[in-house]
This record gives sequence, structure tokens and C-alpha cells, in this order.
Amino acid sequence: MSKFVDKLQSLSKSATAPIGFHPSASELKSSAMLLIAGLSGTQVKEAKTVAEANADAGLIMSEDTSAKVVKQMVEAMGNIPVGILVKDMSEEKINELVSAGCDFAVFDIKVPAAVLHKEGIGKFLMIEPSLDPGFVRAINSLGVDGVVISSRSGEPSVTVEHLLVCRRLVELLEKPVIMSLPSLVAKAELTSLWQAGVDGVVAPSTQSVEALAELKRMISELPRGARGRRTKVDVMLPRYGGVAPEEDEEQEEI
Repeated sequence: MSKFVDKLQSLSKSATAPIGFHPSASELKSSAMLLIAGLSGTQVKEAKTVAEANADAGLIMSEDTSAKVVKQMVEAMGNIPVGILVKDMSEEKINELVSAGCDFAVFDIKVPAAVLHKEGIGKFLMIEPSLDPGFVRAINSLGVDGVVISSRSGEPSVTVEHLLVCRRLVELLEKPVIMSLPSLVAKAELTSLWQAGVDGVVAPSTQSVEALAELKRMISELPRGARGRRTKVDVMLPRYGGVAPEEDEEQEEI
């Protein structure tokens, strides 16, 4: 299994512990949210920055990064999983990435459907905030491990609109939701994203060790436990039996 997917699943389990359950020492140390550091994919030394900041994963944002560079970054980051953003994901490309040690891939809805059946790598679908709600619900039936909400470059920091989008998507999805940040955020904004149900954030690429470490510190201060993530919609079923409806007209006597 993908190391990053395993981290997301552990995050979900720790957030839904039953009342009266005493968490283990490892669960107490776990974060309330995961930090994914964006990487430009042009310099292997970026991996050192991610490792020093103790990020949960690294995501190469350049789609032109070769399998050779991916392998070098995987080796440099040690136990920290490395993912890559791709558009044209042929079966040959997938095999190259898996062989290079790539832990997960992020792709859009235009990618060939064959990727959904590939084993040995985590699969995350990147979607636009404006995606039709019907399409969003349909993602639950796809073989993906989670969803990444894209952000447009040049946008301000987290806005109320961002929070509304996150809350709507979280309620529609049964899979982990990750938010790609338009810029670094303050603690209040990060808390708002957590309250909206976001499981992880992707920090913009080319951030310093200090900036990533500060973001990781803010995540460590988020509350633990359940946050009322998703609202289940009850299905109204037809009712059988009970009192029979009264007849509108009395039957005529014969």
C-alpha cells in the first residue's frame, strides 16, 4: 500500500475513535491534518527541505519531471513518501514512476481510465471547486484514494469561498479531501480548513524550511478527535402498513 494513503487512513481512524477509547501513544503523536510540501521538481535539494521540516509527504508539481529525478528525490527523502502531479499518465509512465519509487500520483479527470486499475501506487483525483455536484458524488465509486481541490495561482489566501467549497465537497465525498493552498496560511485559516473537514494541505512549492516547519507546528496545535466531518443524508423510504386511508365516498348500499 502507498505510505501516504496509509497515513490518511490512520488519520481517519484516529478522528473517529469511539467514546471511552483510550488512544495509543502513536495515535497521540499523530497530526490532526497532513502536510504535503509542494516541490518544483527541478532540484533534488528540495527533498532535504521537506525532510528537515518533517512534512508528511512531498508532491512534485512539475509534470515534466523525469523518472530519474523522481528516483533521486525518493532516495533523498528516505521514509517520506513522494508523489507527482501528472496529466498524461500512460501505462508506461505509471510503471516508470512506480519503479522510481513514486508513492502516489495526482491527476485530473482527463487522464486515461486505465490508471484507476493500477496497483502499487496511491491515486488522487484533482478537481476544480466548480465541478458539478453530481460528478463529485460519482467520485465515490471510482478507484481513487482521495481528492485534491485545486487552487488558482494569484488567488488571495484562504477565503470564505474556499471554506464553503471545502465544506460542500466534504459533505458529498466519502474519501479524504486535500486542499492545495494558494499561499501559506495563518493559524486561524488553517483551523477553519480543519473545521471544514480538510484532511491535508499542499503547501506552495519552493518554500523555505522555516516556513514549512511553522506550518507543521500550527498543524500540531490543531485539536484532535472527531469534528463532525460528513453529514449522512437519510433516504426516505415508502411506508407500508399502518392506518389505511379513508375512502372518499361511502359505498352505495345494494
